[in-house]
Amino acid sequence: MLIGYGTPAGTAGGRTRRRKAAAASSAPASAAAAPARTTAPEQAVRVVSPIVRRLARDLNVPLSLVSGTGPHGLIMRRDVESAGVNSASQGVTPASQGVTSASQGVASTGEVDARTGLGVAAMTPVAGVRKAVAQAMVRSRTEIPEATVWVDADATELVRLRADLKRRDPEAAPSLLAFIARFVLAGLAKFPELNTRIEGTGDGGQQILQFDGVNLGFAAQTDRGLVVPAIRGAHTMSARQLDGELRRLTALARDGKASPADLTGGTFTLNNYGVFGVDGSAAIINHPEAAILGVGRIIDRPWAVDGALAVRKVVQLTLTFDHRVCDGGTAGGFLRFVADAVEQPGGILADL
Repeated sequence: MLIGYGTPAGTAGGRTRRRKAAAASSAPASAAAAPARTTAPEQAVRVVSPIVRRLARDLNVPLSLVSGTGPHGLIMRRDVESAGVNSASQGVTPASQGVTSASQGVASTGEVDARTGLGVAAMTPVAGVRKAVAQAMVRSRTEIPEATVWVDADATELVRLRADLKRRDPEAAPSLLAFIARFVLAGLAKFPELNTRIEGTGDGGQQILQFDGVNLGFAAQTDRGLVVPAIRGAHTMSARQLDGELRRLTALARDGKASPADLTGGTFTLNNYGVFGVDGSAAIINHPEAAILGVGRIIDRPWAVDGALAVRKVVQLTLTFDHRVCDGGTAGGFLRFVADAVEQPGGILADL
């Protein structure tokens, strides 16, 4: 017998016997209590699920006091959850008061969340596009050791360039995203390590697969969820051609008419979350790609120009990359290249 593990310290070792006098004195009490029992057996608790029984134990809900709402009075999980919530809200234990049925005080679905005690307004199955997106995101975060770098860039000259093109030809002026896509493609030509993917080999090892060309994916929000159409052969296109493909594939995706070929095959992804009014984000890489570049909103900010403070159009660029395919020097070099192109678009566009 171990003292300190639920046994009083004053108890002597060895087995103890009950005194005969104590046993005799307790007999009349037992005999007197016996007539108080009813001769008819108590009604059996209608529970068939061990999960429901365990939930009742966890919530300290006596099943004998729960009114079942299932077939023939069967006690369901929602009945136990409702009983636990009602008791907690009244500040008493279930044994001291009656328990209401699950249909009382429960919102919308009639279910109550056991963890929070709140009514469940809706339950939406994770299916279709949402399921595919969830699986891809989980796989990316599970398999890819990602790292993130970011930089603010002065986009004033780029905004002026597009405004000038729009004045000349409103219909043919590429969007700002199309220009940035063109800069990204030029950057991938200089830093091809980011236009790769990791794949397994037959002997259980891994290898880095580098592509001869770029299929540029871009994140598009639709009513059905987030999809990533891919511009195939994007490295061969001008800013105007990229703008046309961005518009075409976005329309297909939002109308639900994009084919599987339109939504697969990307080798690098561009994510323009600035359209949602945010500055930056540590995006999740679109598995099995090696990197994703995020573009924030372009807003007026104070900026040092030639030693003087000025108000400029500033954008934040964020690169998340797979650290297995390259190191920080490569990732930083690529991001700096794109930022320099945004700040001085005339110089790089002359070479594209």
